[in-house]
Amino acid sequence: MSKFMVAGFVQMETIVKVEGLPVPYKQFESIPDLVDTEIGGTGFNEAMALKWLGDEVDFMSMVARNMSRHQIDAYLKRNDVDLSMNYVLPMLDGMPTSVILYCKGKKQTFEDVKDIRHVEYDFGLLESRIQDKDMVLMSNCNFCRPIIGLAKKYQKPIAVNVRSMRAEKIANKEDFLAAANILYISDDDLESDHYDCIQECKEKYDPEIVIMGIGDKGVILYNKKDNSVLEYKPVKTNEIVNTIGAGNALFSSFLHYYAKTQDAKEAIKNALLFASYKIGFVGTSNGFMTEEQIEQWKKLIWQ
Repeated sequence: MSKFMVAGFVQMETIVKVEGLPVPYKQFESIPDLVDTEIGGTGFNEAMALKWLGDEVDFMSMVARNMSRHQIDAYLKRNDVDLSMNYVLPMLDGMPTSVILYCKGKKQTFEDVKDIRHVEYDFGLLESRIQDKDMVLMSNCNFCRPIIGLAKKYQKPIAVNVRSMRAEKIANKEDFLAAANILYISDDDLESDHYDCIQECKEKYDPEIVIMGIGDKGVILYNKKDNSVLEYKPVKTNEIVNTIGAGNALFSSFLHYYAKTQDAKEAIKNALLFASYKIGFVGTSNGFMTEEQIEQWKKLIWQ
């Protein structure tokens, strides 16, 4: 069991299953199981996944002032997760919200993060909670920026979920990219070749590990320790229902096993299993496995 600080968004997420993208105009649709609304967000999903795997997690985030903590607590109770909301601060004018249109692996996301880009998190709380942690996992949100200096001060490894590496988005992420020991990138909107992007990250930011999600083809793993760049194919556990949130699940589970063993190749295999099970569920914060369940699946698949 490792100790993590996780910092990132928690938001209300509505996932709408559609017939195609772009969505053809219809004045009205009334279909069972068409719309799913739950609590999600990258940081929240990652914290949930780590808790399922047995880690200690301090989750640092912000919600709307009128957002009752009881709503989140009730959701966690329903999903049997003991994740503390003590460090989720009611400081925002509105609740970050997203709507995701989803169709057969493709998605279109509408996001409104309200005023979270302009509100600062409690620095003293960040400093008090980081000191005993084994690793920091954060998103490239503005309120997470002070954690970079704190992680350096207390010599804590940093994992960053940067997702997009589009040129127009990188400028606002340079400090996160330069600070990260472990990077997660998605190829959802990648403009360059996968391997060229990883090579550029190696040369410019010098991370220890880069994980690139490549959709239904699996992942590419760069490991500085042996200068390897290896592609791993996906495995199958559940039937695919919804792939939204798969990258968060994969990255979190990789970090859990890597913090525990320092074996990146074994960690990525476990992470692929974890993510493959998760995509059998609707909702970004649903469908997580325990370590015991992962071990059972490994025996079924590889032994």
